[in-house]
Amino acid sequence: MKLAHLLKTESVRPYEVVGAEEYEDKLNSLDITGVAFDSRRVLPGYLFVCIPGFQVDGHDFAKNAVDQGAVALVVERESEGLPVEIVQIKVDDARKRLGHLAARFYDYPASRLATVGITGTNGKTSTAFLCETVLSRADQAPGLIGTIRAKVGDAERTVQNTTPEASDLQELLSDMVNAGNRSVVMEVSSHALALHRVAGIPFDVAVFTNLSQDHLDFHESMEEYFETKKSLFTGLGQDWSRPAPPYAIINFDDPYAERILEDIKVPYITYGFKEGAHIRATNLEFGPEGSRFLVKTPVGDAEAFLRLAGAFNVSNALAAIGVGLARRVELEDIVDSLATLEGIPGRFELVREGQDFTVLVDYAHTPDGLENVLQAAREVTSGRLITVFGCGGDRDATKRAPMGEVAARLSDRVFITSDNPRSENPAKILHDVEAGVLDVGDHVDYIKEVDREAAIAAAVRGARRGDTVVIAGKGHERVQVFADHKIVFDDRDVARRVICARLGKVQRNSSLSTANLLWTECRKPLRHLYRDLPSRNRAQGRAAL
Repeated sequence: MKLAHLLKTESVRPYEVVGAEEYEDKLNSLDITGVAFDSRRVLPGYLFVCIPGFQVDGHDFAKNAVDQGAVALVVERESEGLPVEIVQIKVDDARKRLGHLAARFYDYPASRLATVGITGTNGKTSTAFLCETVLSRADQAPGLIGTIRAKVGDAERTVQNTTPEASDLQELLSDMVNAGNRSVVMEVSSHALALHRVAGIPFDVAVFTNLSQDHLDFHESMEEYFETKKSLFTGLGQDWSRPAPPYAIINFDDPYAERILEDIKVPYITYGFKEGAHIRATNLEFGPEGSRFLVKTPVGDAEAFLRLAGAFNVSNALAAIGVGLARRVELEDIVDSLATLEGIPGRFELVREGQDFTVLVDYAHTPDGLENVLQAAREVTSGRLITVFGCGGDRDATKRAPMGEVAARLSDRVFITSDNPRSENPAKILHDVEAGVLDVGDHVDYIKEVDREAAIAAAVRGARRGDTVVIAGKGHERVQVFADHKIVFDDRDVARRVICARLGKVQRNSSLSTANLLWTECRKPLRHLYRDLPSRNRAQGRAAL
């Protein structure tokens, strides 16, 4: 694609070409073969977008990008010391322009897909899986992008972020179009909205699951966090090229719902358990096999069965029903499809090895998320509820004590342990969590164990018939992240190994036993990790690799 054609998108303007008179002809002749923001991924003919980051500045890697083959740069300030033939396009916000440039380079792939975006503190992944199931049943060939994985056509891919960076996201959408997908369901994180990762993507359906405390290490306040989430909905309907008006699907039970509904300018569907919701669940029944409920909608009522436990999962299913109705899927087909989803990796996932107690793994890593999971576990537990959890390092520290309070209040026994400590002292994190446990009272039965494997082992070995052990925080994750290294670690495999040893069984093959996983999950992403570490650790980390 010619550079001049790439720059024609209105969303990139205004811009200034450094040395405009000299380069005017070159804009029309220069071929761009790709768009990148990471100099290590630049190939000959690429346009390199210099993004000022939180730890490093892309402008500092401009020469690296040119050495790799970049022929033009998008900059916020002119880079010195580059060959005179390198074109520099100066803009006011390079990060914001990246998505629009990538969308144009890949010929606006979202324009050929029905797009569903899901945002909220909790439930994004489960809701995305449920929506994908509904749209698949309706023959709408959905792709999937989220925390656990991306699905392009019939192939699965790993992703580094819940919502990939803008240029990676546009490439992924382009691959979906080429693979025959006709729609896409994606999780949209608050980071993605704040950092313009979904710039250039018009959404046909946007879902709001809920809002509770999280990411206050990134957002300055809950109000800023909310306003960032809300921007997904206030932006609906701005692209008039879409074949049908967009819909907002809003959780009517959430206190923030009313504020979103006040500001959106498009049709909306509310869902929840409260009277007044357009889509409402009643007659709920929970059991070991899942959840049954009656769903009431504007187009009729239906009996529904979900192979997922807990009221929070029923709420996620209601959101998926809303998406299905917005996409003109028959209610009968929607509820039939929901019953076919057997489970979601790391989301209230049972570890079954024939033991007479229950072990389940969940990604819950916020106070509200942990409370939902523990309440759901209590509903199907005849014995004690034992909780193993921790809090991640270098993340919102203000939620640690509240999570400790939730675990102590709802559990019979609590193991406070490490999550992903990252660059923080694990013992300090446990101490922060313990403060919330102590607020409940000195009667709480709890143990602090920094070693996560040891904590899981102690909890599982101590479980009795009818007990439930909830292992929370990491869910589907397959590694544990420390200051200067990662280790292969999967809560499910650790629990399975302990259960099998207790029962005298031979453990089934672990999903983490291959050298290939050790490479892809531990060594390769570690290079990206060092960009986020303090400068004193980066050189040491790179040297180790």
